[in-house]
Amino acid sequence: MTSSLDALPLRDDLRGLTPYGAPQAPLPIALNVNENTHPVPDAVASDILDDIAVALRDVNRYPDREFTTLREGFADYLGHGLTPDQIWAGNGSNEVLQHILQAFGGPGRTAFSFAPTYSMYPLISQGTGARWIAGTRQPDYTITPDEAAEQVRAVDPDVILLCSPNNPTGTPLGLDVIEAVYEEARGIVVVDEAYQEFAPRDAASALTLLEGRPRLAVSRTMSKAFAFAGARVGYLAADPAFIDALRLVRLPYHLSALTQAAAVAALRNSDVMLGMVEEIIEQRDRISVTLEALGYTPHESWSNFVLFGGVADPRATWQQLYDRGVLIRDVGIPGHLRVTAGTEAETTAFLDALASIGSAS
Repeated sequence: MTSSLDALPLRDDLRGLTPYGAPQAPLPIALNVNENTHPVPDAVASDILDDIAVALRDVNRYPDREFTTLREGFADYLGHGLTPDQIWAGNGSNEVLQHILQAFGGPGRTAFSFAPTYSMYPLISQGTGARWIAGTRQPDYTITPDEAAEQVRAVDPDVILLCSPNNPTGTPLGLDVIEAVYEEARGIVVVDEAYQEFAPRDAASALTLLEGRPRLAVSRTMSKAFAFAGARVGYLAADPAFIDALRLVRLPYHLSALTQAAAVAALRNSDVMLGMVEEIIEQRDRISVTLEALGYTPHESWSNFVLFGGVADPRATWQQLYDRGVLIRDVGIPGHLRVTAGTEAETTAFLDALASIGSAS
């Protein structure tokens, strides 16, 4: 006997919502969810497996609840004078963001960002009981400090989520915008730097703004640059008091011993793990140049993907690419599609498939 969702006593504020729904399909070229499509190098994989094997011997015991060694590793990796008591981690950056919304959002409170942005922000906000409010961007998806401050002043949110570079547009976010938002806000400001490793080398991180700003947090992920999406490891840096707040809402032993071991080993090999970033940037820029040559309008991207406009019928183009074995993403922006920069071979397959459909005009 089966029932329907409508027949269950679901929370009223969750009725009518749809879960996160990036398509998963067994296509040879999957460039739709901004993964790092390069496999973990063999030497690093062996090193990670060695550490997991050691951790497995004690898996009958609970893991280190404070994931001390991992926090030390993240502090060393991020630099900027950060110490382990300023670091937090979770099962992907989504869980880290959920901890923030549980601690500082919730019923009767509001979460805010500038749309279009990461599709999980409203889902995590609403899932934790907060009211989601979306602000606006310029037509080219940029935001000025004055505009940002004005919108924050009008909404007065409890939690502000700033994706930098932005997903799904790839748009960079100036530190001056973050500073303006923080000065105007009374609540928490989170800068989501999931794609920071793909930004220009001289691009300053929001980590430089942490000193003296106890309501600011900067989150990162190992899913993208570290090719660790399947391991589910995200982390953030903030004031130690901010970290204490997250301890109030996390589940006990939320990071398994195996996850901790794998992440520590990956961080130990960060130079090798990040060696593929330059190639991904090269493929990203190649995509942009070729899209323009085909008559599309690629947007500036500091990430590992490209959003491009000039698509007369996004659904039809998506389907035509799908039929050619290439999976990209329709993010719901009229006239646009988004593609992840993959390996050279994957990028070539996408560009050849798109060219075979015909130019944008």
